[in-house]
Amino acid sequence: MILYNVTTSLDPEIADQWVAYMRDTHMPDVMATGFFLKSQLCRLLNEEDNGITYAAQYYCVSLEQLEEYQQLAAPALRDEIEKHFGGRYASFRTMLEVVD
Repeated sequence: MILYNVTTSLDPEIADQWVAYMRDTHMPDVMATGFFLKSQLCRLLNEEDNGITYAAQYYCVSLEQLEEYQQLAAPALRDEIEKHFGGRYASFRTMLEVVD
């Protein structure tokens, strides 16, 4: 199992709007691509510099499946977030192997 984690630090003024967009639009759109089995949105508790930070997490079966998502679906979905919140957030992405 692969965990795709997108960590985003936000301008506090847009935090509520961003969370609503993620829950109502972006995360359902990501799940609708069919590449992921489940998703969740977490808020970091150890925030610094008066920022607000969230981690959107998506689980998929294989690294190949994640790479296919990144090539086929991710660019358009990232463009949509940029249209709504451009310049008011910073994100970084990590890929992790779930080891149980």
